Amino acid sequence: MASRKEEKERLRQERLKAEQDASASARKRLMLGYIVAGALTLAIAVGIVVAIAGGSSDDKGEPTGDAAANVNTEFGVLDDDVQVDTREGTEPPPVENADLVGAARAANCELKLDLPMEGNTHFSDLNKVVKYDTQPPTSGDHYAANEPGSGALADGAFLNTPNWNRAVHALEHGRVEIQYSPDLPEEDQLALKGVFDTSGGVGVDLFPNADMPYDVAVSAWTNLVGCDSYDGAATLDVVRDFRDQFLGQGPEPGFGI
Repeated sequence: MASRKEEKERLRQERLKAEQDASASARKRLMLGYIVAGALTLAIAVGIVVAIAGGSSDDKGEPTGDAAANVNTEFGVLDDDVQVDTREGTEPPPVENADLVGAARAANCELKLDLPMEGNTHFSDLNKVVKYDTQPPTSGDHYAANEPGSGALADGAFLNTPNWNRAVHALEHGRVEIQYSPDLPEEDQLALKGVFDTSGGVGVDLFPNADMPYDVAVSAWTNLVGCDSYDGAATLDVVRDFRDQFLGQGPEPGFGI
């Protein structure tokens, strides 16, 4: 008969495997949507010039070097005023709690799941101001255009807050957005950057948000978790659990058209 310690370790390993399987499955869903939508967009978007910023770029405007490793503009747009975060993140510790509800409780984070959809109408004014019921936003009317990802925000890590019209559109297509207070110590920012680095550069955004009432928050379409304070490994568990549960779960597959 297994000892209590051995049984506890067995259950922990099962939770970790479930977390890893969920992450792989979510990335597969998102990539499949990218492939399908990419084929359609290629047929109608040949010749589009996309504004890309952050780091150096080649003669086609594509990011290179450290910037290329931290942003993916193939399925979204990066505006000229958004800076790519090229800092090296801290490698995160192993996941200890792969259950989102339990992890949020342990880290004193607030889960807001299945929130009412605030709208999904597309408009053509990139600078239009939309009032959201939550901060960070989790849904709402947003900008769309004949650009990669229909004008949604590119996948990537950024040093400043991007245009919310692009960011909300990205949520609609299954992105998960990790956000932190600009006042968070850099050591903690780099810990979150380390989680972003493990995401494979697909479907995840990381950026500061000075307007939210949390130190750390993660948003997806109609779902949100907010942490009043950063609590090290416990908070990182929440971020990864939320990411793995909601990545690729937007109402439109891939990035849509």
